[in-house]
Amino acid sequence: MNEILLGIDPREQSIPALVWAAAEAERRGLPLRLLVAVPPAHDRLRYDALAHQSALRLRAESAIANAEDLVRELHGGLRIATERVNGVPVTVLRDLAAHAALVVVGSRRLGRVAEVFSESSVVVPLAARAECPVVVVREPEHSAVHPPTLVVGVDGSESSRAAVAFAVEEASLREARLRAVWVWPPSVLARDDVAEGLAERRRLLAESVAGWAQRYPDVSISQEVLRGHPVEQLALASQESLGLVVGRRGRGGYSGMWLGSTVHGVLHRAMCPVITVPLPHREGRTGDPAWADRSRSRRPKNGESKADRGDREIGGPERRPRP
Repeated sequence: MNEILLGIDPREQSIPALVWAAAEAERRGLPLRLLVAVPPAHDRLRYDALAHQSALRLRAESAIANAEDLVRELHGGLRIATERVNGVPVTVLRDLAAHAALVVVGSRRLGRVAEVFSESSVVVPLAARAECPVVVVREPEHSAVHPPTLVVGVDGSESSRAAVAFAVEEASLREARLRAVWVWPPSVLARDDVAEGLAERRRLLAESVAGWAQRYPDVSISQEVLRGHPVEQLALASQESLGLVVGRRGRGGYSGMWLGSTVHGVLHRAMCPVITVPLPHREGRTGDPAWADRSRSRRPKNGESKADRGDREIGGPERRPRP
């Protein structure tokens, strides 16, 4: 199923995440799926557990109904499906991400340790493991800034190339310019040849974005090499941006290490929505990530309305779209 998936938190509904997801669904001509997961009750007597679960279900139903009402006010023609399921939220969202174009969540602003290890955490574990791009809307996008700008972090890695592929398409959808940023940290072990190092990184940055201007001639792409700490510089770049796109990079046994320190840092420091892009599991004939192929295939065809295509794609016995 090709859709935008929005995770609803019944305890603290994120209006910026809801607004972002609805607008993105309209831009891409995709249905929006509103999902709320009710976690299991632990460490309670049976009577208390049943009462607690009942209260959680009522709160979940109210949250998802309010979210749907708001989306319909903002985008009356958008195709919407709602669903309440039982399960750990991050597990439910991660499993459904395999069939989504994007997963969008808000941020409860947990501390770094709680965000990684707490059972209630969603942002870091989901961004680290989901099979599609994950959008974390901690702060609203800066839509009043002109020209509208999207920022992508580049470091020459395979993960950053996947981020560039996503960012160029997103900039095209938004009629925005793309700012490709390479952050070069100062060396503490040796004296750098600044001129030579700068020239080398400019060359690598140019290679990372090569070819995209020809494929997306409507997107103006600027290239910058900045000196400093990657998290600090990317956070500064996010202050007037529609969004910050970064590749998911890192290895290790828990989700924070899977993300990589830079991505983990910008999730807490960025002043705009952050989009983490995973490595593709396979490559299409064009060399694009698999999720990028699915996303482009969902654009409306000539003579086909978004509503027509939404009716065709969102059907199925497991959906209960409301009229």
